[in-house]
Amino acid sequence: MWISNSATAAMMCPIVKAILTELDKQKIFTIYKTQEEEPVEEGEKPHPSTISMSFYFGVAYAASIGGCGTLIGTGTNLTFKGIYETRFPDAKEKIDFPVFMAYAIPLAVIVNLMLLYLSLQLTHMGLFRGKSKIGQEVKQAAQNKEVLRKIIREHYDELGKWTCHEIQVAVVFTIMVLLLVFAKPGFMKGWMEALNLKGVGSSAVIFLAVAILFALPTQYTFLKYCCGSAPFTGRTIDACLSWVFLQNNMPWGLAFLIGGGFVLAEGSKVSGLAKMLGESMKFVALLPSSLAVGMTIILGIACTAFSSNVAVCNILTPVFCEMALAIKIHPLLLTLPPTLGMSFAYHLPVSTPPNAIACGYAGIKSKYLAMAGILPSLWGVIILWINALTWGFVVFPGTKEFPKWAENA
Repeated sequence: MWISNSATAAMMCPIVKAILTELDKQKIFTIYKTQEEEPVEEGEKPHPSTISMSFYFGVAYAASIGGCGTLIGTGTNLTFKGIYETRFPDAKEKIDFPVFMAYAIPLAVIVNLMLLYLSLQLTHMGLFRGKSKIGQEVKQAAQNKEVLRKIIREHYDELGKWTCHEIQVAVVFTIMVLLLVFAKPGFMKGWMEALNLKGVGSSAVIFLAVAILFALPTQYTFLKYCCGSAPFTGRTIDACLSWVFLQNNMPWGLAFLIGGGFVLAEGSKVSGLAKMLGESMKFVALLPSSLAVGMTIILGIACTAFSSNVAVCNILTPVFCEMALAIKIHPLLLTLPPTLGMSFAYHLPVSTPPNAIACGYAGIKSKYLAMAGILPSLWGVIILWINALTWGFVVFPGTKEFPKWAENA
């Protein structure tokens, strides 16, 4: 939720591998398929077993779901916010940080994660199939849970105490989260409203946190010289964040992708392409609005299954905006649910960055990912549809009717 879903997946995959390796050493369960079960070429690493794949799929899918909880969790949310606010600058329903969280977290994140856990238990962990081979392995592993708990505790103890560097990053990160949440919380007067900072957005808070990390040192050994006497030992002290680290790890391609998406959306608007495509879907006006919402959700997930979710968001969001104007439905009702759905594409590595990271790291074949994503995708469509037509009206009550500001948009 608070860091990008791709960074989360990249961080968690090595942790999962370390845990699975220890489980294999302890003979708790098999973490690789045999050559007969999944043939591999000579020199290639063996393919992960069904149980092992559930760990990697859980990480990838949970990263995508968690990224839907905040505006900064995934690129599609930022893309949607930029396109929507550019297309409808007079919209009364603002996509602020806490409001977005209130809309997405209860059902789209929390309930979805519960159903994801249930899905993986059914498909990969032998739930209700205790006599199957996988069910027997899971049962045997459950009997050795104390061994697993001991292994995890040992690795945790090896981390040692928090360093000064880690403490400072945690403090700055916490302050950044609080500033984002309480900028315009809705249930009280936020600090942006109190200071009358109308032109300040969420990006300013994040840039402030980055600037502070550039300034803070990793350690404060120099303080002992404040009360001492010369001569002082010359020593270079690193900052918590360096430009070299930022340059090497910053996903510059994503910045260009999102920026290029805004250009594409504006070009679609100016050229009339988005309006033409939106008006071509006027037949949807014959359907109840609830079915129209469901159709956009399914379309968003289906298109993302075969292409990058950020690219699909750049293409479909302007079309959904014009479609909403053509059939007289609140634009937010037709754009926000499919935007979240674009992160719920679980079938192919190309669909979302976490999918690609997990499959590439573990060497999982696409056919297993495609099968694993069937149930989670089904849950995603149902949850987003229910969320839009129930809880969504609580968070955005104005979306029940076509707004006056949209008539001349």
